[in-house]
Amino acid sequence: MRVFLGTDHAGFELKEHLVSWLKANGHDAVDCGAFLYDAVDDYPPFVLRAATKVAAEPGSLGIVIGGSGNGEQIAANKVKGVRAALVWNEETAKLAREHNDANVISIGARQHDYDTATRFVQIFLGTPYSEEPRHTRRITMLSEYEDTGELPPLPSEG
Repeated sequence: MRVFLGTDHAGFELKEHLVSWLKANGHDAVDCGAFLYDAVDDYPPFVLRAATKVAAEPGSLGIVIGGSGNGEQIAANKVKGVRAALVWNEETAKLAREHNDANVISIGARQHDYDTATRFVQIFLGTPYSEEPRHTRRITMLSEYEDTGELPPLPSEG
């Protein structure tokens, strides 16, 4: 599977580890930067490139990394067609794919050790979307809002 990765300085070392792990496990890891450690770099240029590549290549997945993962998730979700989920435990890694068909995960490098973060990635990559109608309906609502800017109708009261 092709996996695009992007990070700033806070996630640089974890990104390097994950690129190696992905390649060793048969994945096509595409490093979108940062390419050198720079303690004052900004995450948007790297994260937006990784997310843009995921959106342009259906079937690919992405991993964005920062100190907390919050800003990186926000940035990735600005890209049309991206559904990025902040992952902080194994269950959120699983549900990101299973319920939300997330195509990008965000990980806080300052929150998790390498083994834990790698396990999140392993679960994310190995979990298929459930295709349950209720989840598909919700994803469709979000996609239509993204395309049109029109709010989904409220459920009828009664």
